[in-house]
Amino acid sequence: MFSLFKKKSPIDKLQEKYDRLLKEAHRLSTINRTQSDEKVAEAEAVNKQIEALLKQQS
Repeated sequence: MFSLFKKKSPIDKLQEKYDRLLKEAHRLSTINRTQSDEKVAEAEAVNKQIEALLKQQS
């Protein structure tokens, strides 16, 4: 119950965005391959941000 009020860390927020972009890319892969590739590129950029934040914490 108390996790309801817990704020998400920036890494958690980026991870959710990354997952959402990959799901959207998968959905678009059967409809429009170009848009799917763009979503994958966006997801990779978000993944690089996550990795950079993880390196700062180490």
